[in-house]
Amino acid sequence: MAKVILKKKDDTQRALGEVRGYARKIWLAGLGAYARVGQEGADYLKELVKAGETVEKRGKKRIDHELDAANTQIDSVKGEISSVKGKVEVQLDKIEKAFDTRVASALNRIGIPSKHDVEALSAKLDELTALLERVARKQ
Repeated sequence: MAKVILKKKDDTQRALGEVRGYARKIWLAGLGAYARVGQEGADYLKELVKAGETVEKRGKKRIDHELDAANTQIDSVKGEISSVKGKVEVQLDKIEKAFDTRVASALNRIGIPSKHDVEALSAKLDELTALLERVARKQ
């Protein structure tokens, strides 16, 4: 019976030693993985940063290009608007002159003198007034 107890004790210690050996190997494997991931992770992070910088530079170039194209289009549209505005102003002036002419013609037909007629009469009246004043001074 003592042999059986000693054998069981030896088997238990041997099994415990093996478990400790495996546990140590697992622990060391974990440390090794952590160290490798730490180093490779840092290298991978550096690569990601470089890739990000490259993408950022390309994005900025594209945005600058698109912005320049948009500004060119805006300048072109401004020029077209200015041209159209000038044409509209010319047409409005023509319409205004045509309206003034028709209104003056209608007023003239019903016997109302135009501004030009009133100015001409006013100028003649001024001449006559001046002439009368000269005649009155001579007497």
